[in-house]
Amino acid sequence: MRAKRGNLIDVVMKFDVKDSLTEQELRSGLKAVIRDGLASQAMATLSSGVFLVAFALQLGASNFVIGLLAAIPALTQLIQIPATYLVERYQRRRFISVHATLVGRVFLLIIALIPFVFSGKTAIFALVAALGLHTSIGAISLCAWNSWMRDLIPQKELGTFFSGRMRLQVVLGIVLNLAVAAYMYYWVRVVPKHEIYAYSILFALAYVAGMFGTYFISTIPEPRMRVRAANASFLKLLLQPFRDSNFRKLIGFLGSWNFAANLAAPFFIVYMLKRLNLDMSSVIGLTVLSQIMNMAFLRLWGRFSDRFSNKSVLGICAPLFVISILAWTFTTMPEKHILTIPLLIVIHILMGIAIAGVTLGTGNLALKLAPHGEATSYLATSSMVSSLAAGIAPILGGKFADFFARRELAWALSWKSPEGEFSFQTLNFQSWDFFFFLAFVIGIYAIHRLVLVKEEGEVKESIIIHELISVAMRPLRNFSSVGGLRHILHYHLPISRHNKGPNTPVT
Repeated sequence: MRAKRGNLIDVVMKFDVKDSLTEQELRSGLKAVIRDGLASQAMATLSSGVFLVAFALQLGASNFVIGLLAAIPALTQLIQIPATYLVERYQRRRFISVHATLVGRVFLLIIALIPFVFSGKTAIFALVAALGLHTSIGAISLCAWNSWMRDLIPQKELGTFFSGRMRLQVVLGIVLNLAVAAYMYYWVRVVPKHEIYAYSILFALAYVAGMFGTYFISTIPEPRMRVRAANASFLKLLLQPFRDSNFRKLIGFLGSWNFAANLAAPFFIVYMLKRLNLDMSSVIGLTVLSQIMNMAFLRLWGRFSDRFSNKSVLGICAPLFVISILAWTFTTMPEKHILTIPLLIVIHILMGIAIAGVTLGTGNLALKLAPHGEATSYLATSSMVSSLAAGIAPILGGKFADFFARRELAWALSWKSPEGEFSFQTLNFQSWDFFFFLAFVIGIYAIHRLVLVKEEGEVKESIIIHELISVAMRPLRNFSSVGGLRHILHYHLPISRHNKGPNTPVT
């Protein structure tokens, strides 16, 4: 018994915490955070999104099951509530995170084996159960991770660091998506009757990537958590964020926003595969296009979030994302039309730009507004509300998808003359179109909730737009004859800079 207890102590001591980190330890840790991000991105790309939906459809999943699969990762984040107690009680975030990821990612390997072991409804049940366990245990790791990163990464570097990390993740995601698109293209032509096994190989590779990520997590140093008062109750810790007026407003925004986004987003892939009858290569191509735009704007949004505020970035990206959701309803009028593909391309470009800012802004805003030393309870509470909203939305969408499939709302303009009759379909809602429109309305309400949140350094959206246009136009000036003429005039007739206002850009 003593030997076992001694071994356990040795294991825990390998994940020791430090009162302070040297600059070398900090920079080494940040590199490990980036490496873990790349490994986790590889795992997520191969085991979620379009490939998870396609795998489920191959198993015979219904619309409800697709909605449930989209809801599971969000609903299982509620595990962060009891995980908060675990983190606060033992204050060993690296130890908890490493072992939770080690166990949780094993279920990806189990998902890979489903087509070889199960069939029919049993296979679908196994998929739902394995995904639920994978994300539930992963939520425990995430709870420890969020608090850990809040204390590890200097606040002034949050925007720049995470935008850089996300940019590398997007690049890797693009490369993997293109590689898998080619892989699926040849697989379907060589063994068309066994397409489902191609997805099993993807989930097995996702498990391998996840194990690499677990190793990288184990190498990140952990600063010591702030010691709380002995009489601080767990319930008091959970309720504390709701007593913070500003953070409560942030929770209101995150809840309504996640409901709006997840009411529509999980069905984009199903919509393209089943309603628009696009092949897998086209869907992956559009996904890659969105990721390229995401990557292109991550650095810009990260720089703007540090220079101005996360809320200012959200003030631009959130409306853009909401408009993109509404645009999906015009891809069929009532069926595919000549502008369907061009419109899909525009939608994915806009969504890629918007998602970059929304993902970065929401994550950094929660980290920034969570008081130092109390991040665990604050972030777990905000994650609980966001996850509940994000989990309920796709379940409702999947539940009522068949109901709305038999309903249609149409509005046409017609013109009659002696020469003939002309009719133009201006509005046509069917099936998922109803969810897209409802998500647009709720998204508008969420943006209203964002306005109420206060963040240090926030500026008007018009300033961000002006800076965005300035950045976009800067490369063009080098190739413009007008820009060259102005450069000559500036060279011979220098302008006195002390007469400029403090916000006037210097050319």
